[in-house]
Amino acid sequence: QLKQMLDILMLKLSKRRIDVACTKVEDPVVLGQTAHQIVTLREGIESELGKKLQRLIKDSKLKVQAAIQDKQVRVTGKNRDDLQEVIRLARGAKLDMPLQFKNFRD
Repeated sequence: QLKQMLDILMLKLSKRRIDVACTKVEDPVVLGQTAHQIVTLREGIESELGKKLQRLIKDSKLKVQAAIQDKQVRVTGKNRDDLQEVIRLARGAKLDMPLQFKNFRD
């Protein structure tokens, strides 16, 4: 039953356009006839993942600056092509968290 409830939860999240990769599912705890399982929704980038992403951007030798602000990584640069290259680099990095890109100006 716990697996069925988890499937229902993931279906409801996907209908609300929330990426299911943002969830962190812990192991179930069985106590007698009851079972509990904690599912956590992660919002923003954790500091460890932010540092990893920042190091990846700095190692790419592009003319951009990456800074960790609050729960996001802010990338600034003069050249639009460099910023698009950073987006391609971040998407191909195989991180365990889905990324969103916003405030990209044309």
